[in-house]
Amino acid sequence: MPTVSQEFRSRFGVLGIIVVVVLSALLVRLWTMQVLNGESFSAQAENNRVREISIQAPRGRILDRNGVPLVTNRSALAVSVDPSHEDVRALLTRTWTEDTADDPTSRELNEMFGEIAALLGITTADVWERVTDVQQEALRPRVIAVDVSMESVAQIAERQTDFPWAAVEEIAVREYPNGNLAAHVLGYTGAISEEQFKNSDEYAGYERGDTVGKSGVERQYEGVLQGDKGWRRIEVNASGRAQGVVSEQAPRPGNDIRLTIDAAVQAVTEDELDKAIAEAHRQGYTSSRAGAAVVLDIETGEVLASTSRPTYDPTAFLGGISSAEWEALNAKTSEYPLNDRAIMAAYPPASTYKVITAISGMEAGITSENTTYSCTGRWTDMGKQWPKWCWKRTGHGTVSLRGGLKHSCDTVFYEIGYELYKRGKEELQATSREFGLGSKTGIDLPGESAGRVPDAAWKKRYNENYPEYQTWLPGDTVNMSIGQGDMLTTPLQMALVYAGLANDGDIMKPHVLKDVLGSEGDVIRTIEPEVLHATGAPAEMLGVVERGLIDVTETGTAKGVFVGFKPTVAGKTGTAQVKGKDDYAWFCAYAPAEDPKYAVAVIVEQGGHGGSVTGPAARNILAHLLGEELKTIRTTDESR
Repeated sequence: MPTVSQEFRSRFGVLGIIVVVVLSALLVRLWTMQVLNGESFSAQAENNRVREISIQAPRGRILDRNGVPLVTNRSALAVSVDPSHEDVRALLTRTWTEDTADDPTSRELNEMFGEIAALLGITTADVWERVTDVQQEALRPRVIAVDVSMESVAQIAERQTDFPWAAVEEIAVREYPNGNLAAHVLGYTGAISEEQFKNSDEYAGYERGDTVGKSGVERQYEGVLQGDKGWRRIEVNASGRAQGVVSEQAPRPGNDIRLTIDAAVQAVTEDELDKAIAEAHRQGYTSSRAGAAVVLDIETGEVLASTSRPTYDPTAFLGGISSAEWEALNAKTSEYPLNDRAIMAAYPPASTYKVITAISGMEAGITSENTTYSCTGRWTDMGKQWPKWCWKRTGHGTVSLRGGLKHSCDTVFYEIGYELYKRGKEELQATSREFGLGSKTGIDLPGESAGRVPDAAWKKRYNENYPEYQTWLPGDTVNMSIGQGDMLTTPLQMALVYAGLANDGDIMKPHVLKDVLGSEGDVIRTIEPEVLHATGAPAEMLGVVERGLIDVTETGTAKGVFVGFKPTVAGKTGTAQVKGKDDYAWFCAYAPAEDPKYAVAVIVEQGGHGGSVTGPAARNILAHLLGEELKTIRTTDESR
């Protein structure tokens, strides 16, 4: 029998073995952590101590074709809130009750942000909305105000103890030397949206909170204008609060780009469109508030000017736009100023479309320059129960195809449209598509509309739930022949149609980018002219149309506009009928007719008649381009 001493000795031996095993395991674990995984744990520790935030690069400048700055960068004073500050973190992580969850004016928020909001001329709700923006990096300061006055900055600096979580910093923001000039072409910038952020192909390397192009050229050429971001490494304490900058790398600015836009031509175009809307009001069309104008170089497709009304102020988006401001810009009562009507809006082209009907009829062999028609004012060839009227109710008498263009006689084009319908080949639609109607032009701007060229197949699809309306009828082609019915075009498309008529039937692809500049100002990329549509329209037929269009400006519906104008202009008035609204005024033209260089299209919604409202605008745009005197034109026009 073992003694007590022997029994304890045995137990101590077991305990010693256990201690050795445990210590060995700890030593192995320590060796593993320090030797095998030392670098990994060291990196994790460093990551817990140092955080990296990105520094946005200044965007490239946007210049006009002559190097005139349209969009640049400038330094601005901005006030930001540090989301890592303990007071802000406490507010952000607070458990909100049902009474205060959606109430940014609650007592706690007013206590923290009320005074600084008052100093900055904004509301507590504005501050809270920006501070709680979760689409930004966690440590990135939340900018709550941009372009802060020196007086406000001084007060914030003096009261730093009251606002320990606020900082004043100098940031680069977009500047518009010419105000709102070409706002729709240039576009605006803003924080990257969740949809854009998830588009990994186009926005690879972007982070939440980054500033990106949201519309226009800013959006289209984001990859060129956006430079390479820099970074700043910040030391943080255990609670996650920033302690100081460890290191940083400066960003590389984006590339400058030069547009085809001519700032001087753009200014005249915008001014003339504004005057056209004012003239519509003078003539009693007081509902007129919107319109568009496009000016093209016929031989290259370069867009020299493009404008849309109403317009907007791109500086409103600097530092972020409030929900209330955004809703106001998108309200129906505002007429949607963010929409670029030159490329996004589709309208019935009215009588400006008659050039297409004329060419289609001549190609089909059913009309010619001197084919005559009898216009009594009332046309009943489809049956007396379905009469259609010419805009001149007393009739034009005997008139030729060329005279039909000159006087914009609807009866001539009713006749041609009806004959085309009876042939059953949809030739009018085919000619429309040859001139690019019904499809996007591919212009280098986002949001373009394709317009519409209606045909039997489209009508059947459109009325799939209404079988009684699915059949394509004679009246559909007849209405289409005068640019009405279901026919829709954009102002850009109609400018291209007239550019094609002037360019021997070749329509050049429109573009607003001229070239991209390198860091030294050298050209590193240039856009070359490209034929978009080779219509194949015979020269003799184009000649017939041209002579008719010259008649329009010399002795026809636009003669009052071009009295004393030296260059020869080929143009066409148009007055589109839109259900429930006043007529829309159109004018399309190219000049000089003998050596065409420029094409223009102008439309004013609910503006009345093209000859008296949009014609004078087109006249003065061409006058500026051709070195003629700009004049205030007051004339009358009753045609469509």
